[in-house]
Amino acid sequence: MRVYVPLTLPGLAEAYAAGELGAPAQPLVAYAVTPALREWYLSDDLEELEYAALSRAALASLRLLAMDPGAPRRRTVVAVDVPDGAVSGDPDRGLDPAALGEVRVSGAVPLADAAAVHIDADDAEADVTAAAQALGAADTGDDDAQFVVDGAEDHELLWFATQEIPNLVGPGDGGS
Repeated sequence: MRVYVPLTLPGLAEAYAAGELGAPAQPLVAYAVTPALREWYLSDDLEELEYAALSRAALASLRLLAMDPGAPRRRTVVAVDVPDGAVSGDPDRGLDPAALGEVRVSGAVPLADAAAVHIDADDAEADVTAAAQALGAADTGDDDAQFVVDGAEDHELLWFATQEIPNLVGPGDGGS
């Protein structure tokens, strides 16, 4: 199953240094094509559904950026293939619109299993910065703040091969 793991660039640097995403004793939060996401998105096109899961992970990455003001303002998502049995949904959050597509992956996932990395381009940083700052107000129903958050979503994440991770987390991009 393809899952999308939300990170920040420093989080990607940590995963690269450790050689894995997550920790063995702690479930890894990711996003995938779940039954609830299928129902919400109303599509049978797997490519569209995976894009929706990627978008949910990008929003989760934005939430991570809002909590880490020192991180470069670029949403970061790692696409990784994991065994179906390693993925589970949270039954308590199944009907929560904020949790659409959210899954838990048991144990750490080797970074070598990653299929790709998706990161904002440099030109998205101003909109991502504004969106991270507006996220709290948007969550409380502020329409103007939601408009700002949606501005970050207007930027497509760039696709990078996993071999490019060392360059992505280099000194110029906030990595170690």
